Amino acid sequence: MNHLSRRILGLSASETLAMSARSAELTAQGIDVINLSVGEPDFYTPAHIKLAAKAAIDANFSFYSPVPGFLELRQAICQKLKGENQLDFSPSQIVVSGGAKQSVCNLLMSVVGKGDEVIIPAPFWVSYPEMVKIAEAQPVFVSAGIEQDFKIAPEQLAAAITPKTRAIILCSPSNPTGSVYTRQELAALAQALEKHPNIVILSDEIYEHINYAGKHQSIAQFDSLRERTVVINGVSKCYAMTGWRIGWIAAPKWIADACCKLQGQYTSGACSIAQKAAQAAYQGDQSCVREMQQAFERRRNLVTGLASKIDGLKVNRPQGAFYIFPECKYFIGKSSDGTKISNASDLAMYLLDHAHVACVAGDAFGAPGHIRMSYATSDAKLTEAFARIKTALEKLI
Repeated sequence: MNHLSRRILGLSASETLAMSARSAELTAQGIDVINLSVGEPDFYTPAHIKLAAKAAIDANFSFYSPVPGFLELRQAICQKLKGENQLDFSPSQIVVSGGAKQSVCNLLMSVVGKGDEVIIPAPFWVSYPEMVKIAEAQPVFVSAGIEQDFKIAPEQLAAAITPKTRAIILCSPSNPTGSVYTRQELAALAQALEKHPNIVILSDEIYEHINYAGKHQSIAQFDSLRERTVVINGVSKCYAMTGWRIGWIAAPKWIADACCKLQGQYTSGACSIAQKAAQAAYQGDQSCVREMQQAFERRRNLVTGLASKIDGLKVNRPQGAFYIFPECKYFIGKSSDGTKISNASDLAMYLLDHAHVACVAGDAFGAPGHIRMSYATSDAKLTEAFARIKTALEKLI
């Protein structure tokens, strides 16, 4: 008899990956699906980064790497943090992992446990609450709707804190909404957190450079929180290196040591070749980052314009990342050709089946009545996708 642990039975599958898999199945059947479900840049990894990886192979970087990462990469990350963010870290405070997703999970497993609570602003990235569950802690959601630009207020944060609160996860720029916290907004949240010295702050900044609001702001800049704030970042989004699987934390040493201890027992060091590529990414020409950011900003302008012309969709103007997160409550309860839309999940499936456009229901992100659409694809595909979406939605009555 098959027996699975309560841990895995209580875990939800990733809805973003599931929708991407369903669209791939239709594509394999010869159907022209435009996939707006996946959070992945459509650019190729820049040439100088690929050359560094090839050089690393030729130089025989084929052995186990140190658990926290090669010293040269950790030094490059420290230089990046100092130069771009005015944050001082030493290599001993950096732990490199197999993607920022592992970095988040490492951190949660290291600082929270049974009986603890973790505050997660909603909408949230789908994996945050599941990772909290893996750590046997309890997610506590604080919701901010489109009227708040999907950003929580300090009084909401203060109201959610209890004696059991052990951590909070902040993501700016945000997946799934693209919202970006200003320095003033982060300062207000920091002031609320100053009163609770036992709370660890996880600052997920993986979309740092896909930012249309000016200079990136990190909550780690506030001295009062420095000894319990962890910056999480990586090369996936800004350098188009999703498949290379390199993420990292910059943390107080007591947290970095704990994450290194944990990682040493279940994955050890990240891929040696990918680390050398990441080092080249941080130390090389940064014009590729600016070029991709400019392309995403142009696409943001395109899709917000197209989506705002569709009656029934309520759209804000995201300031970062590469998603829009329109409210679609207008279509709940409508139907077409025997297909009734009872929730956002039904709407996402309707768009996949009838418009051949893949997106993800907001339920997975803690925001029923919304859908997430990625604009990490070409202008031509985006224009065609929204034309299809408009046609399909007009058939719902």
